[in-house]
Amino acid sequence: MKNGLVITGAIIVFIMGFLALFADFIAPFDPTATNISKSLVPPSFEHPMGTDQLGRDVFSRMVYGARISLLVGFVAVGISTLLGVFFGAVAGFYGGKVEALIMRFVDVMLCFPSFFLILAVIAFLEPSIINIMIVIGLTSWMGVARLVRAEILRLKNQEFIMAATISGVGHARMILHYLLPNAMAPVFVSFTLGVAGAILVESGLSFLGIGVQPPTPSWGNILTDGKATLEVAWWLSVFPGLAILFTVLGYNLLGEGLRDWLDPKNKS
Repeated sequence: MKNGLVITGAIIVFIMGFLALFADFIAPFDPTATNISKSLVPPSFEHPMGTDQLGRDVFSRMVYGARISLLVGFVAVGISTLLGVFFGAVAGFYGGKVEALIMRFVDVMLCFPSFFLILAVIAFLEPSIINIMIVIGLTSWMGVARLVRAEILRLKNQEFIMAATISGVGHARMILHYLLPNAMAPVFVSFTLGVAGAILVESGLSFLGIGVQPPTPSWGNILTDGKATLEVAWWLSVFPGLAILFTVLGYNLLGEGLRDWLDPKNKS
């Protein structure tokens, strides 16, 4: 509770999560309902964030967009974390040729800029939320793998692991019950920071028109709507931009705070 970064980040994350979870009750209008007679209405009491070109309530679309962004973030990072933990644990535990093969593949994957790699893969697939989550997850696990491998290599020399080896503990049990539980603290931090990155990627893809497809609302495609009317409808760009900013900032603050809190060097 004394860590201001964790508290600030947690508050932002909680607010965004609350909006996403209870979007059906918070949003005053149907996010896809059009009303041309109220096209580009500026922020008012009835429409706190104004309306877009089709007369859709921007606040309602923002609330439902939070659900999409967080869903993509958590599922994509969940996939990447599972893959990274698996390959990192196998590489660190077995070493030798197995480690060399896995880590050289990781090095090759890291040579490609992640966002452009995602763009290249998405270009050959039908744009959908499921495809976006899978592609982001499959192209962003390398950092977790390197992190877990380093932790496993460090733990392998600990006395409790040597004692378990002498006791005849099998490889699977050694990894699942002894090594991974003691290597997960930095993975939690990586997961938190990864959600912020995945939200940025999804917003970028939607802004480019190859992410979440209209009429499904997302912060990225709301920004796209605002690009053409920036001079006359500033709210279409400002509000989704601020939502992306504060959400990413919240997860980054939470991740950095958790990193400081979990670091043994900071504990008296």
